[in-house]
Amino acid sequence: MPQFTSPRPLQLNLRKPRNPFVAPALKRQAGRHQSAQDAHALRQQSRLDMRRLVRERFPDDSP
Repeated sequence: MPQFTSPRPLQLNLRKPRNPFVAPALKRQAGRHQSAQDAHALRQQSRLDMRRLVRERFPDDSP
């Protein structure tokens, strides 16, 4: 007994997102992050500032 089947499309259009928030999210680009050199310089400057504050607060009177 033959059974009727509808013809399948030759090309499936899968580019349409189901969620309306997907398309803007795919087009979004991340901002520029801090480079490694900038982070290193910031840590070094913070370390030097902390060392200077400690020296001012607790002077070294050793001979």
